[in-house]
Amino acid sequence: MSEQSVWSAATLALIEAAIDEDLGTAGDVSSALLDEPDAECTGLLVSRAPGVLCGRVLLPAVCAAFGRRLDAELVVEPARRVDDRLADFSDGDAIRPGVAFCRLRGPRAGLLTAERTLLNFLTRMSGVATLTRQFVEAARAVSPAVQIVDTRKTIPGWRELDKYAVRCGGGVNHRMGLYDAVLIKDNHLAGVTDERFAAAAFELLNRLGPAAAPGARRPGGKPAFVEVEVDTLGQFRAVLDVVGVDVVLLDNMSPETLRAAVELRERRGLRGRLLLEASGGVTLENVAAIAASGVDRIAVGALTHSAAGLDIGLDLESGAG
Repeated sequence: MSEQSVWSAATLALIEAAIDEDLGTAGDVSSALLDEPDAECTGLLVSRAPGVLCGRVLLPAVCAAFGRRLDAELVVEPARRVDDRLADFSDGDAIRPGVAFCRLRGPRAGLLTAERTLLNFLTRMSGVATLTRQFVEAARAVSPAVQIVDTRKTIPGWRELDKYAVRCGGGVNHRMGLYDAVLIKDNHLAGVTDERFAAAAFELLNRLGPAAAPGARRPGGKPAFVEVEVDTLGQFRAVLDVVGVDVVLLDNMSPETLRAAVELRERRGLRGRLLLEASGGVTLENVAAIAASGVDRIAVGALTHSAAGLDIGLDLESGAG
């Protein structure tokens, strides 16, 4: 996994907000009670459960933000291999219980003050990456080329981090927001009959104009892709006649209906030109059956709205280590 090293202003502001909510106006009143708060020590970040690591690359930004607040230097280092518990890991790597994947160094009070915020980012991001990897492995066991894609069902303010975590788990990002791709959903065409569906969709897409050709990413007002959601095979047949659609979202369809849609696309000779994306009610229990239908992508909102945090802890060591 190629690690992201530059974060948006929104993510950096999120880090500051996380520090604000923990420190308040009084700071860490518990660590202020220590006899030697400035004594340098080290801490090991250790996974308590198996999973996929994510968020390690964010740690320097979090430590730097705490360092500015506390007037202290918090350093992120590889977990040097001095015994069987230590190894250096990158985001996207599988980790196992009891193995330290990173070392932190700094004043004792500073590490204790930063501990929970650091872990909050790590556990959330690693949980999303871990759940994504589970979906990817289950789907690709029956359809090696299928993609697991995320949705906009992210925690407000966490969009960049949630979608980075999905990539670390082997998933693929859908649109980042409303601004970068066209997705005509059922509510955009509410009340339109199957007979009028193609015409209504074409009328909307025609408003994009020639400058917004599909397949090109912004700038210039060009969407990354054009996608239309359908609820029935009748709507799907209609969309096959609409020029300019890159992806059809097949919403809440059974594996049998999905397979029928795939067969319709094949008969029209549209493989490679029109992607089919299944969505709605996808779970770890049924994702393999959905993948076996032959769709190209499977959208899973659960990746970001239902991921449990991965259990990760910070074990402080005495001395400089």
